[in-house]
Amino acid sequence: MKIIATIEVRMQSTRLPGKSLANILGKPLLQLMIERIKNSKLINEIVITTSKQPENDTIEDLARKINIKCYRGSEDDVLDRVLKAAKSINGDVIVELWGDSPLIDYHIIDRLIQFYLENKYDCVGTVFPNFKRTYPLGISALIFSTKILEEVNRLTKNPIDRENVSNYIYEHPDRYKIALLPCPEEINYPDYRLTIDEQKDLDLMKIIFERLYPSNPQFRLEDVIRFLKENPSSASLNKDVVQRKLPGWEKLRT
Repeated sequence: MKIIATIEVRMQSTRLPGKSLANILGKPLLQLMIERIKNSKLINEIVITTSKQPENDTIEDLARKINIKCYRGSEDDVLDRVLKAAKSINGDVIVELWGDSPLIDYHIIDRLIQFYLENKYDCVGTVFPNFKRTYPLGISALIFSTKILEEVNRLTKNPIDRENVSNYIYEHPDRYKIALLPCPEEINYPDYRLTIDEQKDLDLMKIIFERLYPSNPQFRLEDVIRFLKENPSSASLNKDVVQRKLPGWEKLRT
């Protein structure tokens, strides 16, 4: 069984274009994220999935520079892009990740994979719109089989599902068995915002990396939370940024 991580990323963004290649400590943010994922003991290969739009040439250039596979496909049909990326490297199980969430912790990724392998779920995640959030926003990862994604690819032509790869899975709990990854108490801080949509998010990300990375490049989520608790002014830097939600998500909340 080959377990792969796909990172969905592109240069174009409605709120903050180019955020994934923002320079922090002399490195593109996406490269810093990949460094973190590479520490996983259970991920067999990483593939960046981006679109064929010319502005994403820089993402492919970075992938080549750091020796990471890059698959380029549809701009809007991200489901098709991720599925073809997984097939291109013979992935059996997909860990879905996003370039705007660079603080994903490899310990959490490995716990997610282990939980998935030990149980009979179709999809496990650190966050779902129809579950109470426990992990900080931006500590986002989902896992499911390539076979499941192939089925979803056949079942839905809805543009929302095609743009948001795993949306169909967690909007159909009657068809798919899904579970939230249990969150340890020490990192159960759902009010912290650790994703990047606006400049304030990026400013906080720079602060976190500049404080923690130089002394410990493999810093964990526990280190981030400790820093935010000790520095409330930094933690509140992006508190007014509104998270985008898909239209159907509210009806799913329990």
